[in-house]
Amino acid sequence: MLAELVVTDLGVISHISLVFGTGMTALTGETGAGKTLLVEAVALLLGGRADPILVRPGAAEARVDGRFVDGDREVVLTRVVPREGRSRAYIDAKPVPAHVLAEAGQAMVSLHGQHAHQSFLTPNAQREALDAFGGVDLRPWLEAKATLALVDAGLAALGGDVRARAREIDLLRFQVEEVDAAGLASTDEDARLEAEEELLADAVAHRGAGAAALEALESEGGARDALVAAFSAIRDRRPFETARVRLRSLLDELDDAAQDVRHLNEAIEDDPVRLEEVRTRRALLRGLCRKYGDDLEAVLRFYGETRARLDELLAHDERAARLDQERSAAFAAVGHAAAAVRAARAAVAPKFGKEIERRLRTLAMPKARVEVAVGEPNATDPGDVEVRLAANAGGPPLPLSKVASRGELARAMLATRLTLLPVRRADVETLLFDEVDAGIGGEAA
Repeated sequence: MLAELVVTDLGVISHISLVFGTGMTALTGETGAGKTLLVEAVALLLGGRADPILVRPGAAEARVDGRFVDGDREVVLTRVVPREGRSRAYIDAKPVPAHVLAEAGQAMVSLHGQHAHQSFLTPNAQREALDAFGGVDLRPWLEAKATLALVDAGLAALGGDVRARAREIDLLRFQVEEVDAAGLASTDEDARLEAEEELLADAVAHRGAGAAALEALESEGGARDALVAAFSAIRDRRPFETARVRLRSLLDELDDAAQDVRHLNEAIEDDPVRLEEVRTRRALLRGLCRKYGDDLEAVLRFYGETRARLDELLAHDERAARLDQERSAAFAAVGHAAAAVRAARAAVAPKFGKEIERRLRTLAMPKARVEVAVGEPNATDPGDVEVRLAANAGGPPLPLSKVASRGELARAMLATRLTLLPVRRADVETLLFDEVDAGIGGEAA
């Protein structure tokens, strides 16, 4: 419990030291006396915002010390708010981060501000209250939502326009298949085909030229006969020995040349079918070069780059398809978990409403009726929760946001907080209410 509170230079408070006993302590006084500042002081120990405006005029800093007693154990929490610079936090005089102080303080004090009933008007607060009261396990639903969010993030990270990607895949696949179908074997294929085309296109003339060359070399009175006659004329003449050797060499070369011409001439065929094949093939290669590169080497380079890009896009689509399947499963899991949460809320809602009713009877609302409505779930959400109040007999239960009387609303909020305290903060010994009687008067007060 909070045993002692010491406040220095906070707002209008110069210095005050309060020692609390067990049971209930009520602080009363005129407006502006500083009652709310004491609540603010405790809020600072619970990690509240350290606004320099809280520092008393003329002082360098404000300081709050709270001594908490739990059996034989004592803990002192301290918060210092300077006029300039960052606030400081201490536990038993040892510096700690503000969030550590907050965790320690919130484990020992439950603070309820004067406007808490207003926050309870929101659907979120009413859902949280019902879940806390009924011990509704949200973890499966939250984990399923987290999984769905991860899958959605993965899909978003893939990015890109699906239609544009499909069009690009179609184009790349056509280009790759076109080059594949051509069956390019080497970068010099066109040069080789060009030579073959030239040979086939003029085969008759080539053979005629070859025959004429053989006639000139080997016919009677031709080049060979002339060389033989010259060789024979000087064969036994020593002064012409050098010339004789050269003539012998020329005769050998002439015979070799004639043999080559004969073989080449015999190899030349007049083949119109093959010529058409060569020309068709060369036309195909030239078409590829017009589309994809200046020469076959450039075409093959383009093919490699296109193949890599196509593989990348296909892998992208495969991953997208897998993620789509995962998303369908994750979406279904979220829906299943949401339905389970809704069922758990629906099961405990009547008991929650009856418990609030029981508390309201002690606050001068003996005829009050409370309904806790649980909406239908959608695909991913368990649905809304709405607390409805009929303050008097015979009246229809209305959402708390439509309750006309501020006093009735304040009492409904107080009853709800009393219902939740044993559930939410069973370990807290100090309960602090600011303006606990706001909106409440007469016998109920």
